This record gives sequence, structure tokens and C-alpha cells, in this order.
Amino acid sequence: MTSRSERRALVVGTGLIGGSLGLALRAQGWRVSGWDLDETRAKAAVERGVLDAVGDDLGADVAFVATPVSTVAAVARRLLDDPGRRPDLVVTDVGGVKAPVVAVVDHPRFVGGHPMAGSEQLGLDGADPGLFAGAAWVLTPTPTTDLAAFERLRTVVTALGADVVVLPPEDHDRLVAVVSHVPHLVAATLVNAAADDAVHDAALLRLAAGGFRDMTRVAAGHPGIWPDVCTDNADAIVAAFDRVLAELGAMRDRVATGDREGLLGALRRASAARRQLPARGARPARLTELRIPVPDRQGVLAEITSLAGTLGANIYDIGIAHSAEAAQGILLLVVDAGDAGGLRDALADRGYHCTVQELS
Repeated sequence: MTSRSERRALVVGTGLIGGSLGLALRAQGWRVSGWDLDETRAKAAVERGVLDAVGDDLGADVAFVATPVSTVAAVARRLLDDPGRRPDLVVTDVGGVKAPVVAVVDHPRFVGGHPMAGSEQLGLDGADPGLFAGAAWVLTPTPTTDLAAFERLRTVVTALGADVVVLPPEDHDRLVAVVSHVPHLVAATLVNAAADDAVHDAALLRLAAGGFRDMTRVAAGHPGIWPDVCTDNADAIVAAFDRVLAELGAMRDRVATGDREGLLGALRRASAARRQLPARGARPARLTELRIPVPDRQGVLAEITSLAGTLGANIYDIGIAHSAEAAQGILLLVVDAGDAGGLRDALADRGYHCTVQELS
């Protein structure tokens, strides 16, 4: 990467996420250029301090594609295939579906990304430089991902305050169907049902406070992104819907049959699970560094980080030390001390022998 005073980023798409990225990067000292299909919105982005300038930047270190999912792959390939750009340009995206995009782009310097952050505010009006602070930001390396490109992008993202979670693209899509896509669609369905009832009983929406507002907040988000998401992640969304519908059916039956014990048990289980959700941005009190000798070949990063994600071991820092004397390097992972032993054993089972050191 270039020095702090020279760091340059390109943001394609200046809606809520792209606008928040521009503000956050500029607050970190980056020069940010970008464009939007809506030229008026791009000009407004400059006026609001989101961009330094409207237009391209062939010398950008990193490019964020913040366009609808259906257009991400084409924009990313255009950037990566342009011979006039920096040869080490790293390109990422912010879309809610990863596997189809990553498969089409298929480039060592493209790292699929998804910041799990949002707002009911729409477009530039909701842009916030602090949007990513403490939020999970998924990165999805593949067997062809360039290690240096991944490390550079991870450094940029963590500097924005995000908590990087590394997952294979397919695992990302399966998991966000459960925790993001279906909840949004369910929230929209609940709001529509309430709005329909309000036609006949005007007092209903006046009573829709507290829990109803909290659980349906996401329904106020931009509706335009969801048709693409649902198309590209249909299988995972339908599978998650099937599980939710089965649970709803069981809950309905408990109510219909007056099954107080079953109802209380289901509610207690949900209450306990909800209380165990990690606090946003919470970091462990104790961290451990794993130093893993790895061959200098493609696929190692994806294999190890995917293993960590499968075990639930979140990576809080990552680094790569290359050896000039051998076709091998050292992958440095910093994880929760409580996860280190299980990850070390799992790595050993796959032929990776590492040293472990608890950090003070």
C-alpha cells in the first residue's frame, strides 16, 4: 500500500453503504474518488464530503463496488481487467450474496465482502462514517485469492472499526439467509399484515410501538436491493424459510391447543439463545497468536481461514511473513484464547503444525 498521505480509494455506487464508506475512508486520511449511475447523487456525494471527486482513479489502491448485486461482477471485472490501473489494485464488493459473484469474477485480487451494517435511513441521507464500527464484515477468500491482496483489504476494513469474519462464499450465503435475508422478508411481511389490518382499524398502527417497531425496523430499508438478493440466494433463503415456517407451525399448534408447558419451553429456549448473542464489537479479554508455517501456494489462506470460521474461531488479526530462502511463509493469526486450542488441533489434523503464544 502507499503511504498514509497517498492512500487512494475508489467507491463505485454512492448509496447508504458506498456513502458511509466514502465518509469513513476520508476520515482515515484516504483520498476517495467514485461514481454513481445517478450523476446527481454522485455530485451530491462530493458536496456532502463523501467523495473528494467524481470520476475514476487509475491509481487507486483499493476499489469498493457498492452497486446492486446483479451488477457487481461486471463492474469488478472491468476494474480488474483494465491494464491502465495499478497492477496490485485490490477490488471488493459489499453485496449481500457472495458465491455467484465470486465465481463469476474469479480473480486473485478480488475478495468478496459484506459489511453486516445498515440503517433504515436511505441513500446518502443515511450515510454515516461510524456505520461499520463494531459491525461484522465478512470476507470470502477462495483457493485462488492472493494472500497479499486479502491482507491489505483486511487491514483497510479493520481500520474502519469493523470486526472481520472470514467465511467461504457458500457458507456466507447459507448463514446470512438465516440471520439477514429471511428476517428482512419476515419483517416486511409483518408490516404489510399490520398495514392491511389498519385499513379496517386505524388504531392498530398507533399501537405498533415497542417490540413491533424493534423487530420490524429493517423493513424500512431500501427495497430495491432485495429482488437481486432473493434471486441469487434463492435456495438458501427457501431452505431457511422452510425451517422458520415449521417453527411457526409448531408455535401456532401450541397456542391453538393450549400447550402451556410447550409454549413456555419454546419461549425460554428463545430467551436464553437471544441473551447469548455476542455484543456488537465485543472483543475477548485474552488473545492468542498462532504462527503457522504454510507453503507459498494458492488456496492456503482460504483453507485455514475457512477452517477457523467453521470452528467459530473469529480471526481478530492476520499477517503474512514471507521467507526469501524457502517456498514457505508464516501465517500469523490472532484469535480468542479460548478458541486457540481447538483451532491448533484442527490444523494439526490437516498437516499444519503451528506454535501458540498467548498475547498480553
